[in-house]
Amino acid sequence: MPSLKEFRDRIASVKSTRKITSAMKMVAASKLKRAQTQAEASQPYAETMANMLGRLVANTLIDENSPKLLAGSGKDDKHLLVVVTSDRGLCGGFNSYVAKKARELIKKLSDDGKEVSIICVGRKGRDILKFEFSDKIVEFFEGPGKKGLCFNDAQEIAKSVLDRFDAGEFDKCHLVYNIFKSVISQIPTTQQLIPFEATNNDEDEKIDEKSATGIRAVYEFEPTEEEILENILPLNVAVQIFRVLLDSAAGEQAARMTAMDNATRNSGEMISKLELTYNRARQAYITSELIEIISGAEAV
Repeated sequence: MPSLKEFRDRIASVKSTRKITSAMKMVAASKLKRAQTQAEASQPYAETMANMLGRLVANTLIDENSPKLLAGSGKDDKHLLVVVTSDRGLCGGFNSYVAKKARELIKKLSDDGKEVSIICVGRKGRDILKFEFSDKIVEFFEGPGKKGLCFNDAQEIAKSVLDRFDAGEFDKCHLVYNIFKSVISQIPTTQQLIPFEATNNDEDEKIDEKSATGIRAVYEFEPTEEEILENILPLNVAVQIFRVLLDSAAGEQAARMTAMDNATRNSGEMISKLELTYNRARQAYITSELIEIISGAEAV
C-alpha cells in the first residue's frame, strides 16, 4: 500500500489539476460568448448570399462559357479538401471527429480512383492527418485562434484555393469542419465549395412556391448574369470559408468548456475517493501503532 505521504502528494496534485481545468473552463466560457455571437451574425449573410446565387444560377444556362467556379472544370478526377480544426487541444473530440470525417472522405475518394490533396487549417488536423496522408497535404494554415479571427484570414485561404483551381490542381473542393449547433453539439460535416452547388432549404422552397406548377420568377440582370457571377462567385468562396472559420472557432470553445467542466467534476470525484482511501490508510496506521504500543506495554 502507498505511504500516507504519497496519498497526500496525489491529492495535492489532483487539486492543482482541478484548479487548472476550472480556470480553463471559465476562460473558454468567456471566449465562447464572443465567438458564438460572431458565428451567429455571419450565418444570415452567408446563407443569403448562397440563396441569392442559387436563384441566379437557376435562371442561368450553364455551358462551357459559364464561369469555371460555376461550371467546374468538366472533370471529376482531382479533389481538394480544406480541413478546418483548431491549433490547441483539450477540447474533447472536436478535432478527432473532423479528422475522422476527412479520413472517411479521403478513403472513399481514393477507392473511387480520385486524386486527393489536402489543405489543413489548424495544427491539430495537420498533426492527426500527417501520419496517414502526409504526401497529400499541400498547404497548411495556422488557425486564427491566437491572433483573433477576421475576414482577411478567410481571404488568404480563399486566394490559395482559387489560385490552385486556376492552375488546374483540382476539379472539386470540399470543406470539412464542425458545424456549431449549440454548446453541447458540434456536428462534423462536408460542404462542396467549388464548383458552386445550390442547396435547397425551406427558405428556398417558400421563395419558389410556384415551382411545382412550372411558373418561375423572372429576373432581369444588369449587368449580365455572367458578369455578376464572375464577381460574386470568388467572393462567395471567401464568405463561406469565413463562416466555416467562425463556426469552428465557436465550436472549439464550446467543446473545450464542456471538456474542462467534465474534467473538473471528475477531479472532484477522484479527490473524494483519494481522501477516503487516505483516511482509511491513516486509520489503519494509527490502529497498528496503538496495537504495537499496547503489546509492548503488556510485555513489560
